[in-house]
Amino acid sequence: MRPTPAKDHRGGAPPPVPGPPSGTGSPARPHPDPADEFAAPDPGDGPVTAGDLSLVDADVPAAVGRVLDGVLRQRVARARAVDDLFSGDVAERVADFTRAGGKRTRSQLLWWSVRACGGTDTATAEAALRIGAALELLQTCALVHDDVMDRSLLRRGRPTLHADLRARYAATAPAAHVDRFGEGAGILAGDLALAWADDLVAGTPLSPAAAQRVRRLWSDLRTEMVAGQYLDLHGQLTAAYSPQRALRTACLKSALYSVARPLALGAVLAGAQESTLRALSAAGRSVGLAFQLRDDLDDLFGDPGRTGKDSGADFRQGAPTYLLALARSRAQAAGDHAALSVLGRAAGGTGPDRPGLGEVRQAVTGTGAAGVVEATIRRLVTRGLRCLDDAPLEAHAGARLRSLLCAVADTGGTRPDPCPPTDPEEPQR
Repeated sequence: MRPTPAKDHRGGAPPPVPGPPSGTGSPARPHPDPADEFAAPDPGDGPVTAGDLSLVDADVPAAVGRVLDGVLRQRVARARAVDDLFSGDVAERVADFTRAGGKRTRSQLLWWSVRACGGTDTATAEAALRIGAALELLQTCALVHDDVMDRSLLRRGRPTLHADLRARYAATAPAAHVDRFGEGAGILAGDLALAWADDLVAGTPLSPAAAQRVRRLWSDLRTEMVAGQYLDLHGQLTAAYSPQRALRTACLKSALYSVARPLALGAVLAGAQESTLRALSAAGRSVGLAFQLRDDLDDLFGDPGRTGKDSGADFRQGAPTYLLALARSRAQAAGDHAALSVLGRAAGGTGPDRPGLGEVRQAVTGTGAAGVVEATIRRLVTRGLRCLDDAPLEAHAGARLRSLLCAVADTGGTRPDPCPPTDPEEPQR
């Protein structure tokens, strides 16, 4: 079942559908000059100079946003030179989606990893901001593709990119054809964002040693992200609901991509020692998994006004999240047939007996799964922060990094309480 369209469609009425172009094709444009590629930053868009690191420290999302503005302006102009219709429908939507961004968490993690590892020179700072911008473009790719696969209509309180394109052309063809067009265009939009991200990384000036390590991490990050998304789809198809499989999917789909790899990229850019890289990567794995478990809780129990997404999307799509898998496992162990019935029907299709959001919430809460996941989030963050204790981090930036990692998993921004006794269902390292 597709999610109910949001009533607060803030995008206004769709713009008029363009009429057929005159002649046989789009107006000819000069072919883009290869010299305009991402070979070097646009000096007019550079937000950092030798004396400005403290300004970036004060507002990392704004600094990354300035880099993105310059990059996106160049790329949209190049797309316009290729074809006006493509630029207006796809490239500009990708640019607008990326500019609208969320908290820019991944690029913040990368920046504070660089700073905590002693990165202070201008070249390192500029490279960090450019690769941070690439992470934001990669996030655009991931979210746009995820919305297509999940058939979501709402993202960040606004229509998803493919739903917006579908609405634009709703009057031009039968609904089924328009639906397929919207989904196909969404896939292409995500591909375009990925291409722009790759271009940005490839064009970032780095020493030969750093370039090799950054590109290996970037390659691993992209592969892990796709693998995690595939496991998620496979789980929906096969109803593979074991907690262990759900944790594996969460690690690949989110923990590595959202936290561990950005921290590792920052350490590599700063030239950190291998032991520091390992400590940051281990911290990122733990906190990244906590981040995904928090997202699972927010999906079921969160306020759409805060999350920007419809509540209950995971169970409606049959997504094999750790929260739902754990609830089923605990219900089976306790012989709670009422909860098992609710959870089974929630994941079993779109029939009239599918339970509502309130019924699923009650079943999950009744099994104790929500409380176990909440406690596990705190333990994972505590474990991640202990990993940082093994790394020789710069004091001020290290403290900022710790606070950011706590905020990522929504544990209040301070070091969590000491770990309670280990729960047998807690995911192990």
